[in-house]
Amino acid sequence: MGYILNKDQWDIVNLAKDYAEKKVMPLVPELDNAPELTPETEEGKKLLELYKGAVDLGLTSLEIPEEYGGLGQDYYTVAAAYEELSKVDAGFATAVAASSLGLKPILQHGNDEQKKLYADFLNGEKTSEKAPVPGFCAFCLTEPDAGSDASNSKTTAKKVGDEYIIDGTKCFITNGGVASVYTVFAVTDKSKGVKGISAFIVERDREGVSIGAEENKMGIRLSNTTEVIFQDVHIPADHLVGEEGKGFIYAMQTLDLARPMIGSLAVGIAQRGIDEAVKYAQVSQTFGKPIIKHEAIAFKLADMDIQTEVGRSSIINFLNKYYDERKNGRYNYSREAAICKCFCGDMCVQVALDAIQILGGFGYSREYPVEKLVRDAKIMQIYEGTNEVQRIVISGQITKKH
Repeated sequence: MGYILNKDQWDIVNLAKDYAEKKVMPLVPELDNAPELTPETEEGKKLLELYKGAVDLGLTSLEIPEEYGGLGQDYYTVAAAYEELSKVDAGFATAVAASSLGLKPILQHGNDEQKKLYADFLNGEKTSEKAPVPGFCAFCLTEPDAGSDASNSKTTAKKVGDEYIIDGTKCFITNGGVASVYTVFAVTDKSKGVKGISAFIVERDREGVSIGAEENKMGIRLSNTTEVIFQDVHIPADHLVGEEGKGFIYAMQTLDLARPMIGSLAVGIAQRGIDEAVKYAQVSQTFGKPIIKHEAIAFKLADMDIQTEVGRSSIINFLNKYYDERKNGRYNYSREAAICKCFCGDMCVQVALDAIQILGGFGYSREYPVEKLVRDAKIMQIYEGTNEVQRIVISGQITKKH
């Protein structure tokens, strides 16, 4: 692994690794194959226990500053920890990372009271009567008609006295059904387009907040994905994050920081593919010798390793740029974020497919873990902005330079 961390940071990464391998991994086959993982089912209850264990260890509050009760880790450590979680199960890692996604706009633009409120939810100190497990939040941006084009949001927030009233439906929301608190993006002034979108904190227990059906997904099945519906939801005016009309900017800044974290999940999937392929290639024999001794297999494994290490390096490259920009009060790292997310997303799909090819017929069977890697990998090209959108971002940055 290419991260340069100190002992305390590696302790955090190894904490995530040990929890994933000892607690999550034994349950992955059962939970991945469960028809549904609602809180009412036995499998759903087991998943909620895994979520609770992650909260208790502080995995949902890695980046929360210590003064707000978090572990105060930098994003190098967070990325390395996410990779270890994703090596075991990308769905579980997605659930943990999505709480970080909802947190980021608050850390970047919220006031002290908002940061404390959000941190208390993620630390599990503050709970929701409606949420089935403490310690999770969700980032509510996507809508049925506002996916890649988030500026087409229809959810509204109307200012009435010292309150805002929120109405609208968000879809494909990771942690939607388990979150205690939401970061919600809504239109406060339709006439201003993207400059009329604002960001809000909405607690799960607010009257008018409800959850739609859970999505039956191809992969990342250990993550919860639902609609979140807001019907005449009243929140105090002090739940506005930052300035009114700046929500779209906050969302884009959040995604720029979150996309490389998706890259770390993708690297975790790819690394697991390599590990499984090497393990199989060392024991499977053809023509009197292990298949890893055949150049065709050895070179394929080498290419898988090259691509995975380049993906990991792209995360580190982004973080170097991020910290350099932020210390100077700038946010100019969209290009590096898009490159990282796009490359890692494409890379992990190909590496997972190569792992199946090395295992042959066994790789296509659900008795072996590599077919699941392909199912999990595909979403890495889709969520947090499709890879087509990332290429639009990259090409736009290239145009600005010339």
